[in-house]
Amino acid sequence: MSKEDVIETEGKVIEVLPKTQFKVQLSNGHVILAYLGGKLRINNIRILEGDKVKIEMSPYDLTKGRIIYRNK
Repeated sequence: MSKEDVIETEGKVIEVLPKTQFKVQLSNGHVILAYLGGKLRINNIRILEGDKVKIEMSPYDLTKGRIIYRNK
């Protein structure tokens, strides 16, 4: 799968789970399970409940995603 195939969307973190996983409510109302992307994990970016984030999702599984950016 290439970079052009991913779906980017925004959402809000509603629950923090163990192992850097989060429940995120998307702008369309769906709730998905998301994990931290590589750069956020390497640079120890903290994500808290209520943060607005940008998410990448695969078109094959729309229930999981990767957090790639935290809005300030």
